[in-house]
Amino acid sequence: MIYLELFIEFFKIGLFSVGGGLATLPFLNKLVDIKGWYTVSELTNMLAISESTPGPIGVNMATYVGFHIASILGALVATFALVLPSYVVIIIISKFLTKFKNSPYVKNTFDIIRPVVTGLIGVSFITIFNTAIFSLGFDIKKIVIFIVIFLLIIKYKKHPILYVGIGALAGFIFKLN
Repeated sequence: MIYLELFIEFFKIGLFSVGGGLATLPFLNKLVDIKGWYTVSELTNMLAISESTPGPIGVNMATYVGFHIASILGALVATFALVLPSYVVIIIISKFLTKFKNSPYVKNTFDIIRPVVTGLIGVSFITIFNTAIFSLGFDIKKIVIFIVIFLLIIKYKKHPILYVGIGALAGFIFKLN
């Protein structure tokens, strides 16, 4: 039964998380309340690991959650269910989009979808930021690390793994919670 639940939930996530891997976060966050398969804190850890490993974030998250819930078969089911809608939709769209790509309806639809997806990602950012920075109480070290990394990213635009490594090193050195 758990495999069917994983398939249904991740199929829905794959179908409706328009905008890429980060757009899956509101849905994964909702699963905390609906299914209780993991906590927001565990979700934050999953995101950190998914960001740090090769591959698309959404797929990594599905694989991680599936494995967390139901081992290797759960990982396979969740990952397959997540990518299946995209696969089907992209095949259908590719057949029709070239014909309608200059349509004002198509252009307007995409113009509206972009801010909606940005809003979904923004809410997820706030939730994850709150969990990562304030979940174990106010800690000035975490806030300073966040600001330093944020400013380094804006100024230098280096590979994300560098910043993950700096964060891991800072956590080791400062023994952050």
